[in-house]
Amino acid sequence: MKQNLGTSRMDMMSTFEAQVLADLSVVKSQMASLLGDGQPGRLSLLEERVERHELSVQRVKGFAGAFGLLFTLLQLIVEWLRPR
Repeated sequence: MKQNLGTSRMDMMSTFEAQVLADLSVVKSQMASLLGDGQPGRLSLLEERVERHELSVQRVKGFAGAFGLLFTLLQLIVEWLRPR
């Protein structure tokens, strides 16, 4: 009877171990997909997209600053040339 309990515990443990190993395999493949396995993964592609977006935001901020300066100079010229 004790032999029987030991065998069922071993079967249960091996089933548990098999499930853990299967889950570990899934996690490993997902990490390879995120980080890449010799080629850029999704994470590095996302980082590149964020960098391109930051560059475009900086460009828009520069254009807004230049437009603001131009508008201010135009307003100063109009005020200076306006008859009093």
